[in-house]
Amino acid sequence: MQRPASPVPEEPDRTGTREAGGGTGRRESAPRLRGDLRAAIPDASAAVGVTAAVFALLWVRMETGTSSTAAVMPFMDDPRAYWMYLLSQAFGWSALLWAWGTVMLGLVLSGPRAVRLPPRRTLERWHRTTSLTTTALMFAHALMFAAELVRHDTRAAWAARLWSAFADSFVPGWYDSGTGQVAIPIGQGALYLALPLGLLFYVRHRIGARTWRRLHRFVLAVYVLSVWHTLLYGTNVWYGEWPRTVLWLLQIPVALLLVLRLARPARRAERLGAPGRPGGPRLPEWAVRALGRLTAAAVVAGVLAVAISGHDGGRTRPAGPPASAPHDHGSE
Repeated sequence: MQRPASPVPEEPDRTGTREAGGGTGRRESAPRLRGDLRAAIPDASAAVGVTAAVFALLWVRMETGTSSTAAVMPFMDDPRAYWMYLLSQAFGWSALLWAWGTVMLGLVLSGPRAVRLPPRRTLERWHRTTSLTTTALMFAHALMFAAELVRHDTRAAWAARLWSAFADSFVPGWYDSGTGQVAIPIGQGALYLALPLGLLFYVRHRIGARTWRRLHRFVLAVYVLSVWHTLLYGTNVWYGEWPRTVLWLLQIPVALLLVLRLARPARRAERLGAPGRPGGPRLPEWAVRALGRLTAAAVVAGVLAVAISGHDGGRTRPAGPPASAPHDHGSE
């Protein structure tokens, strides 16, 4: 299950509260969840269209015998029987794509100002709506995975089937077979972090802007967990072939923007400066910030090395059917 979420818009205490109308003194109301949900309708509609296109592609690949999923799990070579699993995959891929977009927007907002960009207010709105869409896609991905488990459970009792599917899909540590023992809890962690961290934006006036900013930085971990989950469990990138390489390459602009954001943050208070300088960070805080910048630079170097070398952790496609499948779970 590919999971994902939204990262870090900057200076949230000023979002939606700037004076409108060129100095008329009138202020906009702060963004509210209901308004952003309405604004997210076009974005969510586009995501549904992308999901449908990915679903069609996965269907065609399975029909023509080129599906990596069918190569990993030969018993799933019938898209008509396993269409729910294909739809879960499609939601997962669109969720990861939208997560990538909202992460990029967040890093652009929190980094140095660029001249040739839409107005900041527009970027902030896009960031919020893509974050909401990402969360919905993540939940749909997990829900369709659960529906697939229910459909192919051979037990007669519906209560037992529903509980087993719910626990396998939504209870961390419950799924006890194959690669999913590690990959599924990672995806669940991404989902369960994304939901509260994304919605905290709408109650930041209650918890304080500074607290909100500190908590919201952890949203970047949601994206990392999502990509990790995909690399471990996404059967379409199971083998060391071009889809897996493309997934790694997509992380390069994210890593570069992260380095730029850490090197030149939009907020002056977050700039590195010299330790101990009046008004600057104290030595422990400066050391943490410097370590973060070095870590981000190392990540960029690592991603580039993986993409250039081709050693991306992918498996070699076997000549025959595998001895076991990553989803070899009792009811499947």
